[in-house]
Amino acid sequence: MLVRQDIEGFVAQDWTIFGGFFRRDGFCGLDAEGSLNPKDWWLRFPTVDSYRTAWLADAKRAAETAYAEDRRSALYRATTMRDVTVQGDTAIARKTFDDGIALHGGGVQKLNWQSVFFCARSEQSWMITGFMGFMAFDSVSEQSYA
Repeated sequence: MLVRQDIEGFVAQDWTIFGGFFRRDGFCGLDAEGSLNPKDWWLRFPTVDSYRTAWLADAKRAAETAYAEDRRSALYRATTMRDVTVQGDTAIARKTFDDGIALHGGGVQKLNWQSVFFCARSEQSWMITGFMGFMAFDSVSEQSYA
């Protein structure tokens, strides 16, 4: 859900592909704005609806951008699910974006951040209860921890 449904829904600009995996009660989404320092983080998404609005706006912007390559393929190439930890009915998952999408006419739109998702198991499936998003990510440093 955190990779395939997110990317497929984003490319299609269709929240219903991804949105069903969010638990509405108690949801909380923070935006790190590219920082690893908690003083820079803010509660940008206090509800699933606020996240949906921003996600759809980003998907629309991306769909209107003139890319020189297939956007779906580039998003899959850039995305890695790095760490998943499950304890009982609770899980955390870290997803990184580390690449770029070639722009028509030259240049690259950089994709370079990481997000940590908080999930809970429901009777039906795993649900996203919140996330800490858009944190700085350095793939060079990441390799030194491997």
